[in-house]
Amino acid sequence: MKDAQEAASARPSAVSAETGTRARVARLILEHGPITAAALGERLGLTPAAVRRHLDALLADGMIEPRTARPRGQRGRGRPAKLFAITDAGRSAFEHAYDGLAGSALRFLADRLGEEAVTDFARSQVSGLVGRLRTAMRDVPASERVRVLAEALSADGYAASASRAALGGEQLCQHHCPVAHVAAEFPQLCEAETEAFAQILGTPVQRLATIAHGDGVCTTHVSPPRPQTIDETSKETGR
Repeated sequence: MKDAQEAASARPSAVSAETGTRARVARLILEHGPITAAALGERLGLTPAAVRRHLDALLADGMIEPRTARPRGQRGRGRPAKLFAITDAGRSAFEHAYDGLAGSALRFLADRLGEEAVTDFARSQVSGLVGRLRTAMRDVPASERVRVLAEALSADGYAASASRAALGGEQLCQHHCPVAHVAAEFPQLCEAETEAFAQILGTPVQRLATIAHGDGVCTTHVSPPRPQTIDETSKETGR
């Protein structure tokens, strides 16, 4: 009888651990997906069987979806790698619950004061990020600025990463957007954010994809920093 009671009392903690691990799998797919099952297991220290169990549950709940990607360097040969990506339903599970209120507030602002007021509001929302980083970036080497920006965005909940772009420059990816549903209706939010990136990095940027428009990741191409002239360097150093 005692053994049965102990087993019963242990079940809630086991269920909680299982749920917690599944949430970690979903979070990792959100932040780093599309990603393979092998990569998930390696990052989380899970066996292939455990990874498959969590993936099957997330697939059944509609939180993730399978994709295929042929390994680089192969042309028509080999089995395509199976990747797992977050779905809109999965992303919504991580969203803040203020979309309805924020959307209503912006619609009210647009109706009363016009679209320009929405643009001003969007710029004010990113002004804090610009204020924190624009001055600090002067002491950051050009080669590290996109990475520093990605870390700052991740701290704000955007799950961002930086990488080299295939055709030159760098690529800034945001795997999560807390305001995606509102930005789908008010693109001024994305436009103001793109302007802010250019101000912070001091180089032209181009938004290639956004979660708000249905893409899996917000992707921004960052042009290589323009070489400074002797006159510009002198102005910065005061010489």
